[in-house]
Amino acid sequence: MSLTPLARLPRMARPWCGIFLLLIGTSGTLSAAELKVNEARLRLLPGDLPAAGYFILVNPSETNITLTGADSPAFGNVMMHRTVNQDGVTRMQPVAQIELAAGEQIEFAPGGYHLMLMKRTRSLAIGDDIEVTLFFANGQQQSITFRAVSPTIQ
Repeated sequence: MSLTPLARLPRMARPWCGIFLLLIGTSGTLSAAELKVNEARLRLLPGDLPAAGYFILVNPSETNITLTGADSPAFGNVMMHRTVNQDGVTRMQPVAQIELAAGEQIEFAPGGYHLMLMKRTRSLAIGDDIEVTLFFANGQQQSITFRAVSPTIQ
């Protein structure tokens, strides 16, 4: 007679194995596929000037997420920034991460959060599609296609 792996464990350890397996099966990892990105656009400035990435990130899941950064093969450097106004002076402030609660959304828009894309690696024109990958604290990644738009479009 062959014993199952669970039957080989000491009797007192068996209930804990079931709890452990249940926790593994219901862990709170969020798949990047569950996230939604709307209105992804990249305001393209002339020459080698930085571009700004805007979009709406929607978290329809029941799990909080943390956006930790972004990258694009079309740019040598991509950073998350936030526009802040202190004592009447507007400036950009680097942001290391952005928390997004379950069921909520955050808008990356002029005057607020945005991606700053610097050091172009190739020529870009209005209407081009640019791939950008978003990175999350849980190790997930999500590739998004941004459309290059005129700097006059908000």
